[in-house]
Amino acid sequence: MTMIRLAAGAALLASLALPGTAGAQSLSGVTDTEIHIAQWGPQTGPAAPWGSVARGTAVLFEMINAEGGINGRKIVYQHFDDQYNPAKTIAGVKELVEKSPGIFAFASGVGTSPGLAAKDYLMEKGIPWVGPAAGSLHWITPVQKHLFAVYPLYADEAKLLVRHVVEKEGKKKLAIFYASDEFGENGRRGALEQLGKMGLKPVIEVSVGQADRDLKSHVLQLKDSGAEAVLMWVNPTHAVIALKTAAALQYAPLWSASSALSDAPMMHTITGGLWTNVLYANFIDLPESETALMKKYKAAFDQYAQKGERWGVFFLAGIGFVEPMVEGMKRAGRNLSRDSFVTAMESIKDFQGIMGKISFGPGQRQGQRAIFLAKTDETGVKSKRLTDWTVAD
Repeated sequence: MTMIRLAAGAALLASLALPGTAGAQSLSGVTDTEIHIAQWGPQTGPAAPWGSVARGTAVLFEMINAEGGINGRKIVYQHFDDQYNPAKTIAGVKELVEKSPGIFAFASGVGTSPGLAAKDYLMEKGIPWVGPAAGSLHWITPVQKHLFAVYPLYADEAKLLVRHVVEKEGKKKLAIFYASDEFGENGRRGALEQLGKMGLKPVIEVSVGQADRDLKSHVLQLKDSGAEAVLMWVNPTHAVIALKTAAALQYAPLWSASSALSDAPMMHTITGGLWTNVLYANFIDLPESETALMKKYKAAFDQYAQKGERWGVFFLAGIGFVEPMVEGMKRAGRNLSRDSFVTAMESIKDFQGIMGKISFGPGQRQGQRAIFLAKTDETGVKSKRLTDWTVAD
């Protein structure tokens, strides 16, 4: 029986209870032989390109199980498609948590708004959540015992992008193009803060709703503002529509993108070749890295990934966000409980996987602060790394 399960809907979720594991386990998600881990993520809908995060985590756990598991236990991993819809997120989370043998912890999980829908429930239940796939202040303010953030803050990447656009690219007329949700607002706030420090203001701020598909009026506002550079905190679908609309309107600013759009080859493909000379933030080593660990993960990808899967940044993110969780479970030892896991996570200092250095501690829940910037070339296929790992301020 495979240890990796895709929960596609309520009927399937209801069938995930395992015989012989109720009662004594008290829905802890831990049995003598298994650790039950779950994740949500958009496999369909406008944010579907981010769905490879959950599939990357699946490959990591397949590799770990093949190596013998963690302290004698195999990982049973269940992920479901929430379509980037917060209502579906919390419904799926509850469905999994409240079925025997429960869920020990949640790994990653794409999106600020979906995460916010599940956060309070998970914290009230005392269920650990490691590596939300969103760089939000909501995960760390206030500090919560069972929540460990890995993804660098959108506000931090915004500061570094603004600084680079102004100081290195020589652009002074900047626009902010952002999703009208907590994801977009986090990036917007960081950009405004950095612009203010530099004595500047955005020439325009343009928000986009999740359901918006005709972005001509949005792009016309950007163009008419005279913006030389556009800072983006939007999902991949909106980025594609915006760039195609801008091309039709003969508007070619310096597009500067959040790390949420950092899978440059994928963005090049889905924009039809328009992802050229784009500046973007990164939270994880580039897929072509030649480190021993990256090579190990590539070998696991080749062995376990689904047919047609693509090796790229978003897939790797599903590994990187969860590496600290794996380290914490190993450190907790055979006597694994949620409390022992939290203590183990708080002992992690300068952990280095395929992301920047990660540290936690009592009262410290933002594991990674550093990012680096890169820029695509004229072809849009390759990127040049512009900075070292950098912490905003």
